[in-house]
Amino acid sequence: MVGQKPELRPDEVVAEFVGTTKRFGSILAADRISFQIRRGEFLSFLGPSGCGKTTALRMLAGFEVPTEGRVLIDGQEMGAVPAYRRPVNMVFQHYALFPHMNVADNIGYGLRQRRPRMAKAEIKEKVAKALETVRLGEFGKRRIWELSGGQQQRVALARAIINEPKILLLDEPMAALDAKLRADMQRELLDLQRSLGITFVLVTHDQEEAMSMSDRICIMGGGRIVQVGTPQELYDRPASRYVAGFVGRANILTGQVVSRSGGLAKLSLADGASVVVNDLDGDTRATVDVAVRPEVLNLADVSDPLEEGQTALPAEVTHRTFLGDHIEYLLRSEALGPLQVLVPRQAERAVRGREVGSRLHVIWSSGAGLVLGPDN
Repeated sequence: MVGQKPELRPDEVVAEFVGTTKRFGSILAADRISFQIRRGEFLSFLGPSGCGKTTALRMLAGFEVPTEGRVLIDGQEMGAVPAYRRPVNMVFQHYALFPHMNVADNIGYGLRQRRPRMAKAEIKEKVAKALETVRLGEFGKRRIWELSGGQQQRVALARAIINEPKILLLDEPMAALDAKLRADMQRELLDLQRSLGITFVLVTHDQEEAMSMSDRICIMGGGRIVQVGTPQELYDRPASRYVAGFVGRANILTGQVVSRSGGLAKLSLADGASVVVNDLDGDTRATVDVAVRPEVLNLADVSDPLEEGQTALPAEVTHRTFLGDHIEYLLRSEALGPLQVLVPRQAERAVRGREVGSRLHVIWSSGAGLVLGPDN
């Protein structure tokens, strides 16, 4: 597993997986996970369906019991602690609100189940505070079916935070929202986490969602933790082809190493072109995969002169898509296959012959790519 920092101090850790494995019959859903979650951070488990991220979340919540290993919260092993006694709450994808209750009764439901019983006045006060926290102060008497999707999500959040959990677990809570509402709710959720100061753990397959909200992202694949890091660390230094292809967009090419020096490697690509790429981890393989982000490549007319340190890769335009501030080009190189380039709208004016079917040069500057480690 790549990217996990040295062990944290006990007071910095709110939860920990220690060699945690979960099997469902012959299916290995989580494979020897060892990972610390920091107190007060916004952490996301990111990966495709079946990668183990939801299983990890459910073991933390107490809905699944590890086959092997341990799950700890605040240093206490949770193996014998049922879900309803753990200091966590979960917001589900479909919210699981009670349609026969109004908003206030939904939010206060957990408090009413406490034993010994909490005074009604205290419950009312806490519900009012939770409603204000999620900006639904005037909605307490509304019925659930009278709310929009975003408002229902806020009710689910208020019901979760009213119990003051040490960890709030979020199981793809924005999957049912449209794109604009999802973006609005992402900002609201992040503001809420910052104001409350409690640990949020999100499970998502949406890389943009994870990148925009997380302090750290835990990339999972095949039941294992593949790489952990900040969004920028994962984007700038993906450890493998799997991570590079899942975090952001990347052109993945294969090359033969010609020489290495000072953290750089010179590669020969399939079309015979030589490019210089970053080789930060000193990989010693002779044949390597390289990731280059679409926004660090440029386009030029085939007759334009090259600057020092640049390499021109001939390719044909197959698609041109207007994205507002950027133009997305998809090109095909006979030797290298498909290439993706993002050109700022203002810079595109300098590119001649940009129509579909045109021949252009994809310009690769020195150090634009990154050598990737092998996929495990």
